[in-house]
Amino acid sequence: MTKSTSAIDKLSFEEALEELEQIIRNLETGKTSLEESITTYERGIALKNHCETKLREARMKIDKIVVGANGTLSTEPLDA
Repeated sequence: MTKSTSAIDKLSFEEALEELEQIIRNLETGKTSLEESITTYERGIALKNHCETKLREARMKIDKIVVGANGTLSTEPLDA
């Protein structure tokens, strides 16, 4: 893995998830050295955390559409 952890911050959710899936496939094969597996696993954890942050940010942006008693539409936070 030549990509630095700081570069993870620049990845989109989809890019990070794709790389994380590739890391999982590689680790499942068991064909990497222990040292490489540890380094790859650490990057996978960083990617997982990045994906969770992106999902949390997206969730905070989602609004729920509410229909008022008189038929008017408005929005409110999803968790309200």
